[in-house]
Amino acid sequence: MNFHLTLEKAKAALAKESNPFVLLMKDREMSVEYFAPKDTDTQTPHEQDELYVIASGSSDFVRENEVVSCKTGDVLFVPAAMVHRFQNFSDDFATWVIFY
Repeated sequence: MNFHLTLEKAKAALAKESNPFVLLMKDREMSVEYFAPKDTDTQTPHEQDELYVIASGSSDFVRENEVVSCKTGDVLFVPAAMVHRFQNFSDDFATWVIFY
């Protein structure tokens, strides 16, 4: 299993995908993805808890009925099954997604 990820590796792996995300690491119930939506974030609630670590850019983040602004370096938590999405994100917006 890959134990060291870089933004360069994540961007290169994402460039090969047709989706706005790419799975980069997995171990049992934990996985790490790199997510860079374009235009619209169409994600739906997930079965696992998750952390977002904003890798670049900025966005508004909607979590249930709450909206917060986030930027590079911020960390967001979403419990399993909760409605959430990014909106009004910058062109360079991307985030690490850690499911567990």
